[in-house]
Amino acid sequence: MQITTTPHIPGREVTEALGVVTGEAILGVNIFRDLFAGLRDIIGGRSGGYQKALREARDHAMNDMAEEARALGADAIIGVDLDYESIDTQKGAMLMVSASGTAVKVR
Repeated sequence: MQITTTPHIPGREVTEALGVVTGEAILGVNIFRDLFAGLRDIIGGRSGGYQKALREARDHAMNDMAEEARALGADAIIGVDLDYESIDTQKGAMLMVSASGTAVKVR
């Protein structure tokens, strides 16, 4: 399955648009990662725990979107948009990643 943020795939022709497909992932971030991220904010540096959580959430959202496209019989997804949100709840922080694009058939 080819997935791209562009409205077309170089060298391929879109023959049919099958519809919008989406994938979402919401992951809780544990208190230890929050604590270490806070320390890194004070002293500087990258927060590996948050980076890993964001990567995992993005991968889940992209995989869910691709599964939805495959169910429609798509060969590719074009015009993909990724959105990242931080959600604060009474139980802690959560990370939300949503992916959306247009499922297409190409030749």
